[in-house]
Amino acid sequence: MSVVTTDAIILQAFPYGDTSRILRLLTRDHGVRSAIARGATRPKSRYSGLLELFTEGAASLYLKQNQELLTLSGFELIRGRQALGNDLMRFGGASLLSEIVLRTGSEEAQPALYDQLAAALDTLAAAHSDTIESIILAETWALVAALGFAPSLAECVSCARNIADDEDTRFSYSAGGALCADCRDSGGGSALPAHARAALAQMLEGLPAQLQLTAGHWSLLERYLDHHVLEGSALRSLAFLSATRRM
Repeated sequence: MSVVTTDAIILQAFPYGDTSRILRLLTRDHGVRSAIARGATRPKSRYSGLLELFTEGAASLYLKQNQELLTLSGFELIRGRQALGNDLMRFGGASLLSEIVLRTGSEEAQPALYDQLAAALDTLAAAHSDTIESIILAETWALVAALGFAPSLAECVSCARNIADDEDTRFSYSAGGALCADCRDSGGGSALPAHARAALAQMLEGLPAQLQLTAGHWSLLERYLDHHVLEGSALRSLAFLSATRRM
């Protein structure tokens, strides 16, 4: 058994026993890991106020091969991100990004993914309230792309023809991308006009789009995740965001 120190973001935290907490972490050097913080909830714990959702810090972990639950031996704060807990949409967006990483991550080091999630959380924390919904959509699609699940938008997923910028298409969830004007009548899916496809392509780059209506984009994201990322298993954070948007 060895002690390693690595940057880590807390994706999930819940109580264990009377005084401990179980953490799910995305680490820079060791991927997604579970760790127990013993005594974390005691009044004079050295972890008091530190082990909150979306907090980033230098985590020291007892690392043992083939051990699923590691032990946290130290956590030095880098960034707290308390602003994410002060607004329901921000919290929901951060939870969505975290839940996707938890459901798709592995124990392999993915420093680029770590940096992308950290930057996305910072963007959500600092965003103006009027732009938060489009930023959540953009950061989520960019994360999907970084994980290797980006839909095909430039070429038809049926005939492989290049799709013109001004061409209205349909989006095939089963095939994972756009159907050109020649194939769209036979491929099912949802209508994807040229302007909506351009907005989606922009969001895949992590750039928020100016969206007059967002309901269609949320529906497309949810159905796409079900088909290609989550294998039909729903995300609790998406349901939370849906309820929050209706408030």
